[in-house]
Amino acid sequence: MLPDVWLISLKDLDADARAIHLGEVARMEVGPGQDAFVGDPLRMMLVGLEEESRHPYVIEADGEAVGVLTLQSGAATLAGWPDDNSVWLLRGFLIDHRRQGRGLGTAAAAAAVATAAKLTARQGSGQAGVVLSVNESNSAGMAAYLKAGFEDRGQYLGGNAGPQRTMYAAT
Repeated sequence: MLPDVWLISLKDLDADARAIHLGEVARMEVGPGQDAFVGDPLRMMLVGLEEESRHPYVIEADGEAVGVLTLQSGAATLAGWPDDNSVWLLRGFLIDHRRQGRGLGTAAAAAAVATAAKLTARQGSGQAGVVLSVNESNSAGMAAYLKAGFEDRGQYLGGNAGPQRTMYAAT
Protein backbone atom coordinates (compact mmCIF):
# COMPACT_ATOMS: atom_id res chain seq x y z
CA MET A 1 0.00 0.00 0.00
CA LEU A 2 1.32 3.42 -0.97
CA PRO A 3 1.57 6.23 1.58
CA ASP A 4 -0.86 9.14 1.32
CA VAL A 5 0.51 12.18 -0.45
CA TRP A 6 -1.07 15.46 -1.47
CA LEU A 7 -0.02 17.69 -4.32
CA ILE A 8 -0.31 21.34 -3.31
CA SER A 9 -0.58 23.65 -6.32
CA LEU A 10 1.62 26.68 -5.69
CA LYS A 11 -0.31 28.71 -8.27
CA ASP A 12 -3.57 28.18 -6.37
CA LEU A 13 -2.26 29.52 -3.03
CA ASP A 14 -2.40 33.07 -1.74
CA ALA A 15 0.90 34.91 -1.32
CA ASP A 16 1.32 34.05 2.38
CA ALA A 17 0.65 30.32 1.96
CA ARG A 18 2.90 30.23 -1.13
CA ALA A 19 5.73 31.85 0.86
CA ILE A 20 5.39 29.25 3.63
CA HIS A 21 5.55 26.39 1.13
CA LEU A 22 8.48 27.93 -0.74
CA GLY A 23 10.32 28.20 2.59
CA GLU A 24 9.79 24.47 3.10
CA VAL A 25 11.02 23.79 -0.44
CA ALA A 26 14.17 25.86 0.21
CA ARG A 27 15.10 23.42 3.01
CA MET A 28 14.83 20.34 0.77
CA GLU A 29 18.00 18.48 -0.11
CA VAL A 30 18.98 16.46 -3.14
CA GLY A 31 20.76 13.21 -2.34
CA PRO A 32 24.41 12.55 -3.18
CA GLY A 33 24.78 12.14 -6.93
CA GLN A 34 21.16 13.08 -7.65
CA ASP A 35 22.06 16.61 -8.71
CA ALA A 36 22.99 15.11 -12.10
CA PHE A 37 19.31 14.16 -12.56
CA VAL A 38 17.41 17.09 -11.06
CA GLY A 39 17.96 20.75 -10.30
CA ASP A 40 17.55 22.92 -7.24
CA PRO A 41 14.01 22.43 -5.88
CA LEU A 42 13.40 26.09 -5.01
CA ARG A 43 14.61 27.33 -8.37
CA MET A 44 12.38 24.79 -10.17
CA MET A 45 9.33 26.00 -8.25
CA LEU A 46 10.09 29.67 -8.88
CA VAL A 47 10.51 29.06 -12.62
CA GLY A 48 7.25 27.11 -12.58
CA LEU A 49 5.42 30.04 -11.04
CA GLU A 50 6.64 32.37 -13.79
CA GLU A 51 5.69 30.24 -16.80
CA GLU A 52 2.06 29.89 -17.88
CA SER A 53 2.57 26.34 -19.20
CA ARG A 54 3.99 25.01 -15.92
CA HIS A 55 2.06 23.91 -12.85
CA PRO A 56 4.41 23.55 -9.86
CA TYR A 57 3.38 21.39 -6.89
CA VAL A 58 4.73 20.77 -3.43
CA ILE A 59 4.35 17.13 -2.40
CA GLU A 60 3.12 16.74 1.18
CA ALA A 61 2.95 13.67 3.40
CA ASP A 62 2.05 13.56 7.08
CA GLY A 63 1.64 17.34 7.07
CA GLU A 64 5.18 18.01 5.83
CA ALA A 65 6.63 19.06 2.49
CA VAL A 66 8.57 16.05 1.19
CA GLY A 67 9.18 16.89 -2.46
CA VAL A 68 8.28 18.85 -5.57
CA LEU A 69 7.14 18.24 -9.12
CA THR A 70 5.92 20.22 -12.11
CA LEU A 71 3.38 19.33 -14.77
CA GLN A 72 3.96 21.23 -18.00
CA SER A 73 1.86 21.50 -21.13
CA GLY A 74 3.29 21.91 -24.61
CA ALA A 75 6.73 20.45 -23.84
CA ALA A 76 6.50 16.66 -24.07
CA THR A 77 9.21 16.38 -26.74
CA LEU A 78 11.69 17.30 -23.98
CA ALA A 79 11.16 13.74 -22.70
CA GLY A 80 11.43 12.05 -26.09
CA TRP A 81 7.70 12.05 -26.84
CA PRO A 82 6.84 12.48 -30.56
CA ASP A 83 4.76 15.65 -30.08
CA ASP A 84 4.41 18.41 -27.50
CA ASN A 85 0.69 18.61 -26.89
CA SER A 86 -0.88 15.15 -26.56
CA VAL A 87 0.46 14.55 -23.02
CA TRP A 88 1.66 16.46 -19.96
CA LEU A 89 5.38 16.54 -19.19
CA LEU A 90 6.29 15.59 -15.62
CA ARG A 91 9.52 17.38 -14.78
CA GLY A 92 11.50 18.67 -11.83
CA PHE A 93 10.34 15.74 -9.71
CA LEU A 94 12.19 14.99 -6.52
CA ILE A 95 11.67 13.67 -3.05
CA ASP A 96 13.85 15.19 -0.33
CA HIS A 97 16.67 12.69 0.16
CA ARG A 98 15.89 12.41 3.88
CA ARG A 99 12.42 11.04 2.99
CA GLN A 100 13.39 8.67 0.16
CA GLY A 101 12.88 4.92 0.34
CA ARG A 102 9.37 5.11 1.84
CA GLY A 103 7.25 4.87 -1.31
CA LEU A 104 6.63 8.61 -1.48
CA GLY A 105 8.04 8.93 -5.02
CA THR A 106 5.77 6.17 -6.30
CA ALA A 107 2.74 7.68 -4.56
CA ALA A 108 3.55 11.18 -5.85
CA ALA A 109 4.06 9.94 -9.43
CA ALA A 110 0.64 8.26 -9.32
CA ALA A 111 -0.87 11.43 -7.83
CA ALA A 112 0.70 13.47 -10.64
CA VAL A 113 -1.14 11.34 -13.21
CA ALA A 114 -4.46 11.86 -11.39
CA THR A 115 -3.77 15.59 -11.11
CA ALA A 116 -2.92 15.79 -14.81
CA ALA A 117 -6.30 14.23 -15.63
CA LYS A 118 -8.01 16.91 -13.52
CA LEU A 119 -6.02 19.69 -15.21
CA THR A 120 -6.97 18.33 -18.63
CA ALA A 121 -10.65 18.20 -17.68
CA ARG A 122 -10.58 21.71 -16.18
CA GLN A 123 -8.76 23.24 -19.14
CA GLY A 124 -10.36 21.12 -21.87
CA SER A 125 -6.88 20.71 -23.32
CA GLY A 126 -7.14 17.08 -24.43
CA GLN A 127 -3.94 15.53 -23.06
CA ALA A 128 -4.19 11.74 -22.85
CA GLY A 129 -1.53 11.10 -20.22
CA VAL A 130 1.77 12.04 -18.65
CA VAL A 131 5.29 11.51 -19.98
CA LEU A 132 8.67 11.88 -18.32
CA SER A 133 12.25 10.94 -18.95
CA VAL A 134 14.43 9.28 -16.35
CA ASN A 135 18.15 8.69 -16.56
CA GLU A 136 19.00 5.06 -17.29
CA SER A 137 21.36 4.98 -14.32
CA ASN A 138 18.56 6.08 -11.96
CA SER A 139 17.26 2.59 -11.21
CA ALA A 140 15.35 3.69 -8.08
CA GLY A 141 13.51 6.34 -10.10
CA MET A 142 12.63 3.90 -12.88
CA ALA A 143 11.33 1.37 -10.36
CA ALA A 144 9.18 4.01 -8.65
CA TYR A 145 7.66 5.12 -11.96
CA LEU A 146 6.91 1.53 -13.00
CA LYS A 147 5.20 0.88 -9.64
CA ALA A 148 3.15 4.07 -10.17
CA GLY A 149 1.80 2.71 -13.47
CA PHE A 150 4.17 4.24 -16.00
CA GLU A 151 5.29 2.17 -19.00
CA ASP A 152 8.80 2.25 -20.41
CA ARG A 153 8.50 3.57 -23.98
CA GLY A 154 12.17 3.23 -24.92
CA GLN A 155 15.46 5.03 -24.90
CA TYR A 156 15.77 8.79 -25.37
CA LEU A 157 19.18 10.30 -26.07
CA GLY A 158 18.25 13.97 -25.61
CA GLY A 159 18.95 14.32 -21.90
CA ASN A 160 21.82 16.38 -20.50
CA ALA A 161 23.03 13.60 -18.20
CA GLY A 162 23.26 10.66 -20.61
CA PRO A 163 20.76 8.16 -21.97
CA GLN A 164 17.19 8.44 -20.66
CA ARG A 165 14.13 6.21 -20.67
CA THR A 166 10.88 7.77 -21.86
CA MET A 167 8.06 6.68 -19.58
CA TYR A 168 4.32 7.18 -20.10
CA ALA A 169 1.15 6.79 -18.06
CA ALA A 170 -2.35 7.26 -19.45
CA THR A 171 -4.76 9.49 -17.55
